[in-house]
Amino acid sequence: MKSHLALFMASLLVLVAGVGCNPSGQVADKQMTIGVSFETLQTEFWVAALDAFKSELSRQNIKMLEAIADGDANRQLEQIRNFITRKVDGIIVVPKDSKTILPMIKTANNAGIPMVLFNRPPDPSEAKSVTIVADNYAITKATVEHMVQRARKIGGKFQAMILIGDLGDMNAIGRRDGFEDVMKQNTDAIEVVARIPTEWNQEKAQAGTVNALQAHPGINFIFASSDFLFPSVISALKSTSKYKKVGEPGHILLGGFDGDATAYQMLKEGYLDADGVQDVYFEAKTAIQAILDLRAGKNVPAQIQDPGFVIHQDNLQEMSPRMWGAQIKK
Repeated sequence: MKSHLALFMASLLVLVAGVGCNPSGQVADKQMTIGVSFETLQTEFWVAALDAFKSELSRQNIKMLEAIADGDANRQLEQIRNFITRKVDGIIVVPKDSKTILPMIKTANNAGIPMVLFNRPPDPSEAKSVTIVADNYAITKATVEHMVQRARKIGGKFQAMILIGDLGDMNAIGRRDGFEDVMKQNTDAIEVVARIPTEWNQEKAQAGTVNALQAHPGINFIFASSDFLFPSVISALKSTSKYKKVGEPGHILLGGFDGDATAYQMLKEGYLDADGVQDVYFEAKTAIQAILDLRAGKNVPAQIQDPGFVIHQDNLQEMSPRMWGAQIKK
């Protein structure tokens, strides 16, 4: 009897050792954990991005720890420290800005935990991280070039306005520069008569747009540096009876950047000419893969750009499945 019991116990120990543990005594198939900290969920883009991370991490059977800093850089630093204390395998973060993220990167570096920045790059430093970011300049340039082509087909000299984002945000700078470079190449067809600083604020955007339309009633070409600002633009255009569909007399050429649900609805209804879309699904997958590659000791570039795409009236049906705003149910 004792010999049978001894044989059973020995077999059980072999089984446990073979399938449950590695030589260090830890579970061999331990589920990976990635901490994801967002500075804000203020816009639809950030909400869609967080949902994309949840979906992709779940698909890859990776546990996600979630934290939202609500615009507080100090709070975000504590969130990063908490992730480290909980021994996450990697950290993905949307930083408040390019400066306050630096001590967070250094803290992760000291802990030996790979960090990926999502959509906002850091200031230059010796701290090591990877940034996944939309090519704001190229996407804007392609969007505005499409708008210019439309303007040239219509004919005549156009008066343009741009709503500029917060220039403390590198994304806003890239979008402004993309717009300005296209304008410089097309001065024979378009004159920029208004540059509205919004600082990503709806009230400033609406007041600036109203004032510009009053000062320059001939404005017929508007680019918004974020679809987030479209409600302000629409309100200002409606107040001056200038919100017209593509092809209608008095239509103002409209373009934007992001790819949100408002832009998709405007495209469907025929009010928006073109929108530069950030490919949030590409960005989320790439950010996660960067963590996996860093943990595997692979070389990963310091910055990986999302090429995005332009959606417009002519390719709406073809491209809408890739537009994140088209997937949001309202």
